Amino acid sequence: MKRFLLLILICVVFAATACSKNGEEIMGNTQEEKEMKVLPGNKKTIYLAGGCFWGVEGYFQRIPGVVNTQTGYANGKTQDTDYEHIKTTDHAETVKVEYDRSKISLEEILLHYFRIIDPTSVNQQGNDIGRQYRTGIYYEKDEDVKIIEKIMDYERKKHGNLAVETQKLKHFISAEEYHQDYLEKNPNGYCHVNLNLAKQPLIEEDLKNIQKKTSKDLDELSRSVMFDSETERPFTSPLNQEYRKGIYVDKLTGEPLFASKDKFDAGCGWPSFSKPILSDKVKEKIDQSHGMLRTEVRSKNSDIHLGHVFTDGPKDKGGLRYCINGASLEFIPYEEMDAKGYGKYKVLCE
Repeated sequence: MKRFLLLILICVVFAATACSKNGEEIMGNTQEEKEMKVLPGNKKTIYLAGGCFWGVEGYFQRIPGVVNTQTGYANGKTQDTDYEHIKTTDHAETVKVEYDRSKISLEEILLHYFRIIDPTSVNQQGNDIGRQYRTGIYYEKDEDVKIIEKIMDYERKKHGNLAVETQKLKHFISAEEYHQDYLEKNPNGYCHVNLNLAKQPLIEEDLKNIQKKTSKDLDELSRSVMFDSETERPFTSPLNQEYRKGIYVDKLTGEPLFASKDKFDAGCGWPSFSKPILSDKVKEKIDQSHGMLRTEVRSKNSDIHLGHVFTDGPKDKGGLRYCINGASLEFIPYEEMDAKGYGKYKVLCE
């Protein structure tokens, strides 16, 4: 009996940490919980130099899908250094960013990076001046080069010539312990990065061109799926066989939710995606309906029901399958994205 009661207590504690106060929204915000949720093979790494590493680390610690960060020194002239000698060893203050590729893409990571730096400034970010404060993107895998160059080209169109160096990682030396999680230990510490940006939308839509709907504008099937969490019959949505280049948006608000490059044929009869277009566009909740335990997916801002997420997706895409009702979505072809206010999202479809 004691063992039985102990088991119940453990289950209650686990449920309390996994769910919100209403018992629905999935949590897990500590570093350990984030890393435990990463499926084998999904943890990826990129190294970002963006001036003082305190602020860069503090910012990325707030981004959904980032599972671990570490401050250090990268790509200098020697295999070893420390804070006192980086000026002479020519290392850059750098943050090692580990992320779950099924939750956030490298494209999104890099768009966040460019958001918090001045990419045209040479050897200076904020009030910090010197080679150790230069900007740089350092990668381990050659497969990342194509994505890095795509985002670099995208940023060049906005800013002109960039002062951001892109190199394969030569070495990364962990910084002293007092530099790790510095802004958590010292909330009033200096930071050239506006950490509040992490809570703001990464991309702003051109709202004047985006047509929002009300429930009266929707057909009966869409209303039942979006507001009553019903499920459309498999193989009935035209979007199940839609494979043109473009984005899939919330049918109610027009907010982008998924990209065509992440869509795949799961054979299940519903539109399926490997991940959302951006990590903060959807939310997940525990669903115990119909005698099953599933993870429901809802649009974060409108709270409409989208579908469910499963762990039987393609391994080369991260292993997740966002099984989504077509009745909750509207497809915007790539060629129409500019005119309809979604031009800034085109880089996430390529």
